Amino acid sequence: MSWTTPADIRAQARRLWESGRLPAALVTGEELFPRRLVLKKPGSGELAEQFARVRGWIDTLRKGEADGYRIRWREFNHRVLGVNSLPDEIWIDSTDDALRLIGQRTAAARLRELADQARTRRPELLAWLARRPLRALELAPDWPRLLDIVDWLAAHPRPAIYMRQLDLPGVHTKFIEAHRGALAEMLELVLPAEAVDCEASGIGGFCRRYGFRDRPLRVRFRLLDPALAVFPGGGEQDITVNQDVFAALRLSVRRVFITENEINYLALPPVSAGMVIFGGGYGFEMLSGADWLHDCAVHYWGDIDTHGFAILDQLRARLPHAHSFLMDRETLLEHRALWGEESRPEKRDLHRLTQPETALYDDLREDHLAPRLRLEQEKISFDWVRQTLSGLGLIG
Repeated sequence: MSWTTPADIRAQARRLWESGRLPAALVTGEELFPRRLVLKKPGSGELAEQFARVRGWIDTLRKGEADGYRIRWREFNHRVLGVNSLPDEIWIDSTDDALRLIGQRTAAARLRELADQARTRRPELLAWLARRPLRALELAPDWPRLLDIVDWLAAHPRPAIYMRQLDLPGVHTKFIEAHRGALAEMLELVLPAEAVDCEASGIGGFCRRYGFRDRPLRVRFRLLDPALAVFPGGGEQDITVNQDVFAALRLSVRRVFITENEINYLALPPVSAGMVIFGGGYGFEMLSGADWLHDCAVHYWGDIDTHGFAILDQLRARLPHAHSFLMDRETLLEHRALWGEESRPEKRDLHRLTQPETALYDDLREDHLAPRLRLEQEKISFDWVRQTLSGLGLIG
């Protein structure tokens, strides 16, 4: 039997809540009711053939009226059954009836409280509440503290302090970090344009976007030429500095390698006027400001897989002259016995690759050589690394 039941009626009302439309109306004051719902009812043939079942269906619907909906009846004259009344339409007459029907009166009262607080303190946030009412309910216990943060930043735009230094009751670094997504959406509605750094985006860019001090980015590098030693006494020159110090370096470096594998980073042999940087996958913000890199030959050594080429493509957005190192077809075919599989290959077009790189990337993303083919950089034999460096005239 496909006739509408009280459970179906509640489900229709519940969809209004779960879609956010009903809770949003509690914030905006939009009138959604009275509202007619979908009613699937018996046809003429079913009335004659299943009249006892129809009467049971009618009784069930009638009992459900107490939960918050109203039945509109229609009399019909059946040639066999005579004159009878049948449910013709189902209506929810008011917001309160809908909330009672789906058991959300308490949540609705809480949402109205949040809206009243915003209306009093930050009317700009009513737009956010209307757009994200269900998210607002999840954040209800933290709502006053979120308003405190928004108020404080509106009064102190771009404060140039660490979040740890924000002295508000119940607010600490972990609280802000846990709520960065919601806070960012709210701050966009409250702060003036000049208080927002539009070049910083995403969760990782929260501090820079709104003017907090962020943990300094760090760069780890090795000097491959003993003659360039920064510290006295010789020995391994494996150094980690913050981004600003790295940008200000004034060393006689002419050739820079960037690799994603720590053992490769540590094992790269001496190279005259050379340096190797331990990369961090996607993102090269740590190299921002190091303009001296543009005067060096730069070699990127990543995995031979689609993501390796995507990272190379991203690096070239910052250092267009960067070369790939050991990411060629000859190296791949030489190490066929060590091929593996990439879990989630990249498929998008990459526009900063050379023609040979593009051809190999296309073969990888289209599975021309093997399904989801990957050769990890640490599996390349070290003799092959030495031969390649020797071929470039970098080692004897």
